[in-house]
Amino acid sequence: MEPEFGGMGGFGGPPVWWVFAAGLVTVAVVLIFGTVIFRGVSVWAKNNASPVKTVFARVVAKRGHVSGGGGETSASTWYYVTFEREQDGERVELQVPARLYGLLVESDRGTLTYQGTRFQGFERQI
Repeated sequence: MEPEFGGMGGFGGPPVWWVFAAGLVTVAVVLIFGTVIFRGVSVWAKNNASPVKTVFARVVAKRGHVSGGGGETSASTWYYVTFEREQDGERVELQVPARLYGLLVESDRGTLTYQGTRFQGFERQI
């Protein structure tokens, strides 16, 4: 009868704690990816179920969010504009395309079209 070393019988396999840790990491990665996918699909479905709204609004704020760009990775930038609806003063922040972000100025007024959290267009009134 030979003594057991390494946790899996003899010298041939990894220790039990290593197998357990690898299993935990795998479960964590699957849960994280599952949560991200679920949230994305939920937002997409909620936006599709929301009515398309066209309202008169003004631009009250603009901001950009940059991520990445460290070392040899490229940076990504997302642009957001906060609109204030004229009829009730409610504010909504929407992600907008870069080409439009650069053309808008705070205090611009116009017709905003959006669906849920999805920006669809803004036509500036002069």
